[in-house]
Amino acid sequence: MPLPKPPTRKAALLSANDFEKQAAPRAKARPSTRSVSPAEPASSPTELRAAVTAAPPVLDRPAPTAPRATPATTTAPAATAKPKRQRGSGPAKLFVLDTNVLMHDPTCLFRFEEHDVFLPMITLEELDGHKKGMSEVARNARQVSRELDALATEGSLDPKAGIPLAKTGQKQAGGKLFFQTTLLDVKLPEGLPQGKADNQILGVVQSLREQQPQREVVLVSKDINMRVKARALGLAAEDYYNDKTLEDGDLLYTGVLPLPADFWERHGKTMESWQQGGHTFYRISGPLVPALLVNQFVYLETPGAAPLYARVAEITGKTAVLKTLRDHTHAKNAVWGVTARNREQNFALNLLMDPECDFVTLAGTAGTGKTLMTLAAGLAQVLDERRYSEIIVTRVTVPVGEDIGFLPGDEQEKMGPWMGALDDNLEVLARTDGSAGEWGRAATNDLVRAKIKIKSMNFMRGRTFLNKYVIIDEAQNLTPKQMKTLITRAGPGTKIICMGNLAQIDTPYLTEGSSGMTYAVDRFKGWPHGGHVTLARGERSRLADYASDVL
Repeated sequence: MPLPKPPTRKAALLSANDFEKQAAPRAKARPSTRSVSPAEPASSPTELRAAVTAAPPVLDRPAPTAPRATPATTTAPAATAKPKRQRGSGPAKLFVLDTNVLMHDPTCLFRFEEHDVFLPMITLEELDGHKKGMSEVARNARQVSRELDALATEGSLDPKAGIPLAKTGQKQAGGKLFFQTTLLDVKLPEGLPQGKADNQILGVVQSLREQQPQREVVLVSKDINMRVKARALGLAAEDYYNDKTLEDGDLLYTGVLPLPADFWERHGKTMESWQQGGHTFYRISGPLVPALLVNQFVYLETPGAAPLYARVAEITGKTAVLKTLRDHTHAKNAVWGVTARNREQNFALNLLMDPECDFVTLAGTAGTGKTLMTLAAGLAQVLDERRYSEIIVTRVTVPVGEDIGFLPGDEQEKMGPWMGALDDNLEVLARTDGSAGEWGRAATNDLVRAKIKIKSMNFMRGRTFLNKYVIIDEAQNLTPKQMKTLITRAGPGTKIICMGNLAQIDTPYLTEGSSGMTYAVDRFKGWPHGGHVTLARGERSRLADYASDVL
């Protein structure tokens, strides 16, 4: 910062009071310099101090009080009308959107910050062809058409100047929307068919890059082959990343945190402990507290010492309260005859049996016991504790291979083939009671099936579940919008459990980072009434465990 200009007169001409004020702190000078417009030169400290005195000193330069009122009044309206500052340097980029991006995320027009968006006419034609029907793609196409209609009808439309994307209330969008209104000169290689929609969009991108060499023109598409062809022609192409919650699946919140080996030494001096309701509570304060989240599991296993398994019950300021867990690995704490076989299963059963935990997500590979533990906990709380009225099971009907066609029967019968995992686990749970006999097991099986209802996701809109135990199986195949639709069905006294394996996603255009289960885990972490556990070790069989590792 340059130094202010020296005064034109000697300091001896100032009064004694003004002379003493020169040693005052700089806090008074900062607000005065902020109110001055950039065109006005910086004033000297002598002028700033002389402005507040009752008798202004005799100086050659004019008194600063008169011109200071003018910039103060002129800069105030300019501050309110200040345009949004661009986050990047240089001219804004121009993103050309493919049709599949609009149908994948209807709000993608407003997700490009300060950059501009260009829509070719062939994109609008393809949107018009996909808007009929009741599928998710058709609904997204209609929503995009409504957004474009709102942008194009409000105010005057100037194709060359563009339409501000923030005019409908989307303040995060600082760019403009441009439509293709003229026939662009397309020069593509002769091997590419000119009538195909993808090639017409590539021609638009190439023409825009030639017309506007001063800015970067980028094609945004969810089609991998489309991006490959664009890069082969020397055009910039990118995937649509705004729908991804995480860039890497390994960064997903696991819900489990191992404690350092010196935990007792570093936190034992200021630790408070007490017992209540059969659990031991520890209040800790130290460097570990900022890394903790509510309902996160912590453990400490050291050779020669008793292990510590606890859950973060409360975080207040710089202190956290750890609550020890119920040991479900012991037979006396078995849940419907099921005991935990490893550490993560014990954590999961503590979440499933906690009445204060309304939303639980369980992730893990095949054979880690997700469905078995969830079903056992549900039966124990529905039949034994009468905490919930019934169990509702639903899942996404996405086939692994070729579809076998329509299924006969009502809703319960149509969903039967999709619930093979439920039948397998019910068979395992029926064998846990060896003293009941064959007739007793048959009666128990009929009672259990009477308390389990299988529902289709296609009819969930508008429903409200009261006092239900809802199981969402294969949740990795859900989109974030579908996940929101299911979770918002919960009424008073309802518990929702989402299970899935992010390594086995069968839905097209979904990845580990954009799955609805990843979205829910990331958004619900740290909520006092929600929890998540990633199950690491498989307990199905040695064959299944080895296949999960090597295949």
